[in-house]
Amino acid sequence: MASVSTQHARVLSGMRPTGRLHLGHYHGVLKNWLELQHEYECFFFVADWHALTTQYEDPTGIPDSARDMVIDWLAAGINPGSATLFVQSRVPEHAELHLLLSMITPLGWLERVPTYKDQQEKLKEMDLSTYGFLGYPLLQSADILIYKAGQVPVGEDQVAHVELTREVARRFNHIYGREPDFADKAEEAKKKMGKKNAKLFDSLKRRYQEQGDQEALEVARALLEGQGNITLSDRERLFGYLEGSGRIILPEPQALLTKASKMPGLDGQKMSKSYNNTIALRDAPAEVEKTLRTMPTDPARVRRTDPGDPEKCPVWQFHQVYSDDSVHEWVQQGCRSAGIGCLECKQPIIDAVLAELAPIQERAREYEAQPDLVRSILNEGCEKARDVARETMEEVRHAMSLVMF
Repeated sequence: MASVSTQHARVLSGMRPTGRLHLGHYHGVLKNWLELQHEYECFFFVADWHALTTQYEDPTGIPDSARDMVIDWLAAGINPGSATLFVQSRVPEHAELHLLLSMITPLGWLERVPTYKDQQEKLKEMDLSTYGFLGYPLLQSADILIYKAGQVPVGEDQVAHVELTREVARRFNHIYGREPDFADKAEEAKKKMGKKNAKLFDSLKRRYQEQGDQEALEVARALLEGQGNITLSDRERLFGYLEGSGRIILPEPQALLTKASKMPGLDGQKMSKSYNNTIALRDAPAEVEKTLRTMPTDPARVRRTDPGDPEKCPVWQFHQVYSDDSVHEWVQQGCRSAGIGCLECKQPIIDAVLAELAPIQERAREYEAQPDLVRSILNEGCEKARDVARETMEEVRHAMSLVMF
């Protein structure tokens, strides 16, 4: 059974299945996942139910998009031996927890999530006045809480979703974490730590509850995490006892802020399929070269002899991602003096992008040729994810008195 410290070391992240991924996905999400998979116990999932919140009228493309996306994950280096890869809809416990959490979540909490109104504005052509669209941040909360994930990698725009998840977990624990004989059970659990540790725990608990000493709280938490001879339920009971609340059934996750992707699109805007300015991870090398050679540059450089300003050129943004300081200096001087032409300026970018994509494309071809292997990786991941989800749901049902006799 997982310990609390394992839960804090567990990371959950998902992507909507939008098909083949591009350089924006690679630099914005996948490179981060590549690091996380070696530092944490990672669960990465295909958010196919989330896709339905905006694609409910025509979901036929979702399975192929999901398959393509997972191949790109694997090709980029996401290792099924280090991370658990699974499909959201294959773990129906997500839906059950979402339903149960919806019973206790005030409507106003969902209406105030910033992305709710933003997305409605951006996607005016779609009818998003649905319960599913309003409730998708709560489904995200269920995704996170069912794995008791301690860390959730998000950009600035998604922090509000993690905060909602924390509020929902807090409310759930407050309502359902109070057992009739909670204090007695916590005292029994404390004895299992041994006399010395139990005495230290009491002292730290008193300092926190009577003086609001945050350092005492942190030391007491670390003390509990280090106890190998108490059960998960006892540990969570003691966490609640320490903080003056009930048993912590659904731990509150932390937002793990990821650096904003600096990967620009071909036109200088954010790289996005909706802007039609992307380079896909599996675009053929000749196509990548042609796309980069024809990308727009500083409009002031009409003729080869016209000087330009790198700050006004989308190619310069690519140099900031791919080139070192010496190339930056060469571009700045050469462009402003018209000493180099735009095609010359693009060549280091073409070389760097092709070098980055070569190993990814080689691995992608291997996975494309072995659809059974991809299916097997997902099947194993779904089974592992479902084992964890089932365990959480047993606790949740028991806490909510939903255990059938």
